Amino acid sequence: MKLARPDVFHPRLVLAGCPQLPSGDGDDAGLVQALRRRGLHAKWLSWDDPDTLRADAVILRATSDYAARLEEFLAWTTAVAHLLNAPAVVEWNADKRYLVDLARAGVPTVPSAVFGPGERVRLPSAEQFVVKPSTGAGAVGAQRFTNSDAALEHAAAIQGQGRSVLVQPYDERVERAGETALVFLGGKPSHAFTKAPMLPAEGNRVELDPTGTYAVESLAPAEPDFEVWDVGFAALDAAATQLNMAARDFLYARVDVIGDIDDPRLLELELIEPSLGWTQLDRRTRELQQREFGRCLASALERLGLGPLSHRRP
Repeated sequence: MKLARPDVFHPRLVLAGCPQLPSGDGDDAGLVQALRRRGLHAKWLSWDDPDTLRADAVILRATSDYAARLEEFLAWTTAVAHLLNAPAVVEWNADKRYLVDLARAGVPTVPSAVFGPGERVRLPSAEQFVVKPSTGAGAVGAQRFTNSDAALEHAAAIQGQGRSVLVQPYDERVERAGETALVFLGGKPSHAFTKAPMLPAEGNRVELDPTGTYAVESLAPAEPDFEVWDVGFAALDAAATQLNMAARDFLYARVDVIGDIDDPRLLELELIEPSLGWTQLDRRTRELQQREFGRCLASALERLGLGPLSHRRP
């Protein structure tokens, strides 16, 4: 590849997928070209490809199998030269115990309890509840119950695999409006979209993508009220405090919220490899916001000492 400015350092960048999605799930289409227009040259690789260890920086985008290979994945995050988001962020966010941390910090959160292997699972006082692995991605292993015996049986099956289990009341507002996904770039709000309800009634399993790595989602554009965005800001700020960093240090973040102006609550904070919903934006807005992604990435690279000025040839 012939570079337009050979006197400027061009870091080797990788957008990380997984063996099932080595080039992403399609939502990031156009991102490589958007980064190139910024002078940033990136290519897709599966995260377990040895070539990722030769990259100057790796951006997590579609590592959807990480929960099934967690120890291997976490070891890899510290082996690559630089990772965005950072390894400490990934390790904390990989276990949904982080929801307990955020609730303690005052973030309005869907009530959540985590039970390790061998611990007695206590179900919430609710008509319906959700039981899922506390370390999981793409809603794999998540189920909705009205029958407490069936819920406890599913929890025991998860614990029997040596995994912790997350239990939450099922917020029925999801049935009316789904979830609102708030996207932040560099700690600042970018755009939002909605996700239709994914968990079917008891006795049915979540419909998975053909790769088996994430649930099929029905998405639509959204323009949330500021009360909903406030939950996103609160979650991001609390996470940054928990990790002893600044919110701007999150290259990307997605905050999934249930409810509208009346009691909006955090359902999940996605800091590892969330879909950013680019396809829900019109072409012009998508180009602008992917350009902003490139600007935030360039700023992150500067902070990591990978900017062009710090590597300018004499």
